Amino acid sequence: MKSTGCIPPHPSPHLRIVVVNPATPPGAERDAALAEQARRSAALRIGLLESGYDLIASLPADVFLPERIAQLQPDMIIVDSESDARDVLEHIVIATRDARRPIVLFTEDDAPASMDAALEAGVSAYIVAGLQAERVKPVLDVALARFRREQKLLDELQGTRQKLAERKIVDRAKGLLMTRYQLTEDQAYQRLRSMAMNKNLKLAEIAQRLIDVEDLLG
Repeated sequence: MKSTGCIPPHPSPHLRIVVVNPATPPGAERDAALAEQARRSAALRIGLLESGYDLIASLPADVFLPERIAQLQPDMIIVDSESDARDVLEHIVIATRDARRPIVLFTEDDAPASMDAALEAGVSAYIVAGLQAERVKPVLDVALARFRREQKLLDELQGTRQKLAERKIVDRAKGLLMTRYQLTEDQAYQRLRSMAMNKNLKLAEIAQRLIDVEDLLG
């Protein structure tokens, strides 16, 4: 089963990372809040560069964010949001809906409701008051490990669902053969198997074709 995740199968410091944070205008040092945001952004950039990660873009949290993420195709997304990040996460969820990626959120928001909402949205790591350069790599390592574990479980679940769906298709096709040709279940299965081998198709594929023909003929 091919994974739907975007990151490589083994840890690599050369992950392509996009950082999403509020833009800090010139003269931020004159405003305590903006100065703190500038400090956080600098700490994050330093931590990424010192760890050998590939920071490919820093993006503002605006309506164009999903489009930019789709264009850049990063391996990981880091959100630096000092306060409520729900709007940012909504944009990121839309952008990663078809191609899941690990998402790390650095924030000062320690409200349990905010944490629950972020994890529900797909955040791999929710880090409160922990944006120091030396902590960046350990946090990303944990986020990657958690993302890979969750992705493996999702792939296994998808595989199980697919097998169940295929089994239902094969069972229905066997029932059609049994009814039409007065076959036993084993005989119907063997006939399906022979047809699949002759056509070089999977058992579920030949079964679906048989069902389609039966539905077409009424």
